[in-house]
Amino acid sequence: MLIEKKKERSHEIPTSSMADIAFLLLIFFLVATTMDMDKGIPMVLPERGGEVKINPKNIAKILINEAGMVLFDGEVIDDMQLKELLTTRIKERGVDAEGKPKLIVSIKTDRETEYDRYITILDIVKESGATKISIAEPDKK
Repeated sequence: MLIEKKKERSHEIPTSSMADIAFLLLIFFLVATTMDMDKGIPMVLPERGGEVKINPKNIAKILINEAGMVLFDGEVIDDMQLKELLTTRIKERGVDAEGKPKLIVSIKTDRETEYDRYITILDIVKESGATKISIAEPDKK
């Protein structure tokens, strides 16, 4: 009588289809994933072209220096004073034919001003009710 040898069983996991599975998972996640796009600061920029004469009394100048201090028409003020002064100045100047405040707020920064500080001041200006905001280019050094 012949004795048959038992075949040895291998203790390995078959990996021949692992690459296919990984590829399918990669495609699935690429298709199913949505990318969030940074929206940035929503602002409406004017069209190129004409110049308009503006009464200097209708312009409020804000300068943010490199230390983060705020100068409003040449005077150093803190954030709460800025909001109060802008709110009162907007009320004093009144509104135009479209119902928007006549006051134009010009914000200028130094090249070394921190971006967070600039955004904080821009938020304060918007909270005070200003709708016409001019962002001036920093001076070149």
